[in-house]
Amino acid sequence: MSDNVYKTVKVTGRNGTVSTTRPAQERLGVGSRAITKRVTLAMPESMTIDEWRNLGRQIHVIADSSAWWLGDWLIFGQSNYPNRYKKAIADTSLDYQTLRNYAWVARRFTPERRRAKLSFQHHAEVTSLPEAEQERWLTQTELHGWSRNELRRRIRDSREIGDGGKSVVRVQLDLMGQQKQRWQRAAESADQDLLAWMVAVLDGAATAAVDAG
Repeated sequence: MSDNVYKTVKVTGRNGTVSTTRPAQERLGVGSRAITKRVTLAMPESMTIDEWRNLGRQIHVIADSSAWWLGDWLIFGQSNYPNRYKKAIADTSLDYQTLRNYAWVARRFTPERRRAKLSFQHHAEVTSLPEAEQERWLTQTELHGWSRNELRRRIRDSREIGDGGKSVVRVQLDLMGQQKQRWQRAAESADQDLLAWMVAVLDGAATAAVDAG
């Protein structure tokens, strides 16, 4: 994989305009020293520790990038093969609900808005927010180096205190039996908090209904 090429962008947030450096998008690969197969990564005994370390970094980036790739892949299929893409997906081993979750995030973050320094899950945490809030939270995450869990905690805390006096709309749901536990397990399996998962599922159902109509 080639070295990162960095670019400086300006983001306007609550505290004015902030300049931040982001890596430009790059082509990804594991290089010629390792051999990749479906369930195997073979490395030569002569591999140096620097090569080994860089290989791990490349694998991590590819693993994180795959969610973006699958989201963009589904969006392309929906746009170009509206009457056939579901059948094509059914012929693969891919889970349609997972793909829809990926596509939900990918639609709301066009490529130029995606932060290469941050993970797909960072973006997923803010997807349900207005665009200006998305930018503010992601910029703060970049500047402070927050993990996904730290970002989630800070967003949750801001909701609880009304985020500086803004009006907050609260929705109360009366759940039957084990619904909450099932929903919570489903959200955890999608690696999302419960609210983000609920919004994603509802939005996906709305999109499917519109497509069917």
